[in-house]
This record gives sequence, structure tokens and C-alpha cells, in this order.
Amino acid sequence: MGILERRDKTNYYLDLAEVVSQRCTCLRRHYGAVIVKNDEVISTGYVGAPRGRQNCSDLGACLREQRGIPRGERYELCRSVHAEANAIICAPRQGMIGATLYLVGITIEKDEATGTYRRGGYIENAVCCSMCKRLVINAGIAQVVCRDDREHYRVIQVEDWIADDESLRGVLGY
Repeated sequence: MGILERRDKTNYYLDLAEVVSQRCTCLRRHYGAVIVKNDEVISTGYVGAPRGRQNCSDLGACLREQRGIPRGERYELCRSVHAEANAIICAPRQGMIGATLYLVGITIEKDEATGTYRRGGYIENAVCCSMCKRLVINAGIAQVVCRDDREHYRVIQVEDWIADDESLRGVLGY
């Protein structure tokens, strides 16, 4: 091996997704997504309000947070488009068929004394929400790689989401 250790390719793409997450405007969680096919980045996406609308970070408030709505529920009240959805929206269909989506989630912590927000640690067991799972399935993406910590990740085969249709069991959110 050489003098410098080289980052493995999976963590390299997850690192890119983590950098993309730095553009997020959500006050609860920051997610970054990168779609890769044949070792080529096809598209990226992060959490933010639709183009032209104010972001929660601009407004200084999150309606879901104000109402105490748990993670994975009542997304119709959310101002944002999820990272996976934004990456899919920006990608050509042919580029997604058989591709891999890399996903990183970061917690956001609020300092109640100052009212300021800061990025925290990795979201435990991060995975696509039920709505984004449907988008990933229809986009033709083959697998999703979710970061657990700086070095570890899980690989999810999208065909497993098709075979195990959680909506039939009434499973909400994540």
C-alpha cells in the first residue's frame, strides 16, 4: 500500500452526499443524496423548500416541530422536498435505471438559550421515508447505501422494498 491511505469508493460517495447535505435548509435534519451509475455522479439533492419558496431556515420555524410531529409522519405539513426526491427530479431517467443512491442524514440541534441551530451527528438507522422509497422504486434505482457513521454503512436492495411492501402493514415513515 502507498504512503497515503485511499478512501474506499462507497465512503467516497457517502462523503459527497454528506457535503451535499450542507446545503440543507431544514431545521430538524440535514440529508444529502447522490445518485451514481457506472462510477459517474448522475445527480445530487438536499432537503429544501421548492424553488422560489421560503425555507424553514429563512423563516426560523418548522411547522412540524412546532406541532411536535414525530419523524416520518405528516409530511404534507413539511415545506421541504427531500434529498432523494430532489436528486431524482434532477436526474435523467436512463441515468437512474440500475443506479445506486447514496444517502447521509445529519441531526440538527437547537440551542434553546440562543435559539441557534447547529449540525450534530449522524442519524441513527437513516433510510428513505415511505414516500421517497416509492420514488426510488419508480426511478429504477437498484440499491440505496445509507451511512451509519463515518466508516460504516448499510446497503439496501430496492427489490427488498418492493417485496416487503410496508404500506400493506400500515408502517409509517422510516
